[in-house]
Amino acid sequence: MGANVKSGRDQFRSRLRYMIEDLKNDILNGTYKPNDFLPSESDLVQRYGLSNKSVRKGLDELVADGWIVKINRVGSKVTEKGQESNVITLGISSSIEQDIVLSKLLGDFNVLYPHLQVKTLTITNTNYISQIKNYLEHGLVDIFTLNSLHFQELEENGGISLLEPLESDQEAYPFLNKVFQHQSNQYANPIVFSPIVLVYNRAHFAEENVPEPDGSWTWEDTLKYSEILSRVNGRLGIYFIMVSSLRWPVFLFQSGEEFKLDENGQYDITDSQLLESIKLCKRIIKKQSNYLGFLVENNMDVMDLFRQGKVSMMMASYMALNELKDTDLDFDVSPTPFIHTPSTMLHTIGVSLRKLDHDNKAARLLVDYLKSARANNIIHKWSNSIPAIRFLGETHTEEPNLINRPFRYHLYREIITTYQSNSRLNLSAQNFEKLGRLLKKYWSDLISEDELCQMVKEGLYER
Repeated sequence: MGANVKSGRDQFRSRLRYMIEDLKNDILNGTYKPNDFLPSESDLVQRYGLSNKSVRKGLDELVADGWIVKINRVGSKVTEKGQESNVITLGISSSIEQDIVLSKLLGDFNVLYPHLQVKTLTITNTNYISQIKNYLEHGLVDIFTLNSLHFQELEENGGISLLEPLESDQEAYPFLNKVFQHQSNQYANPIVFSPIVLVYNRAHFAEENVPEPDGSWTWEDTLKYSEILSRVNGRLGIYFIMVSSLRWPVFLFQSGEEFKLDENGQYDITDSQLLESIKLCKRIIKKQSNYLGFLVENNMDVMDLFRQGKVSMMMASYMALNELKDTDLDFDVSPTPFIHTPSTMLHTIGVSLRKLDHDNKAARLLVDYLKSARANNIIHKWSNSIPAIRFLGETHTEEPNLINRPFRYHLYREIITTYQSNSRLNLSAQNFEKLGRLLKKYWSDLISEDELCQMVKEGLYER
């Protein structure tokens, strides 16, 4: 008897919850607009198979949550909340339009969900995560894009509690899901990714009769051929912004070592292969002898010079190659040259959802869309960025490319075993940033090698 009573109560709660959620969805999708009236209580009784008392209880919950107001002897009127819930605020980095052809994706999302409006909020790259935390805490963004280093920062600064756990995308490369996991929970879904590769101008190599780079190239090979390519006046054989957080870590990965605490709880890099890699970075900087001064401030400036034929080789991500997609430049990609161990950096961009005390269905729809095969197909069609969904990289079509794509575009599949994330160095996000600042001083000759080693000992520590 007791079990039957309990079963009946469970069914009642299930039907009541279904009514409430169904009416919310009808408000969200525009079936009932602000100032419209819901069906009468008697109609709802018939529709959902509930009693008058149960229907009133469900309507009272919608009133309490602000979805409707009850007007005596008239009915239940939809409030503006439904309209507000149709606006999704998407926090983005300044480069995301280039990285994932965002405007095309949002246009397609609007075709699927015309009742939903996406408002973008651009977040400056400086202190990206501290800004995101502030926006999350004050409810200023519903979802936002982030990369693997951002996620590590958020994780170490207690920001994970502000995010809604997500389902792992079973169609994405498994190693991409792992980048955004904390304690076995998924807190961001990957959208695109890229290794850092060597990008080169094929015409320059042909002109100077230099063999095109391949996976056997070491950095010594690269510097040797760079000198030949630099013989043409006004041209640099190789140039890139070493101090970029997507460049210098590659050399440390290739040392085959990681940062380890000694018996004194300090990081000692004296006489290590890590230090040898850092010294090689300095050699490469010095080899870029035609100092470009104020002409080069960031990676975009290097890309401009490459596009103009002033640079023959550079390190870049596939996302950066979107700057070349509308040109007729004859360029290609090769694995990053190596020192001891062939390794390169994995750069991943994903999307996270703000945690709420209720289900934000509209924002979740956008998250699900951005990771979908439909969205990834658009990214693959109109950009050089690599979609996170695995089968897209394994599917070959006879359709002509709509953009300028490198001949060896699918190289990224052959070098997956060389991918490394920031965590490979065994440094916290805070120490990663500190190390970057120290290396800038060393490469600028503001501190000596001995001073660098001492500052690493004294300046990098784990709490």
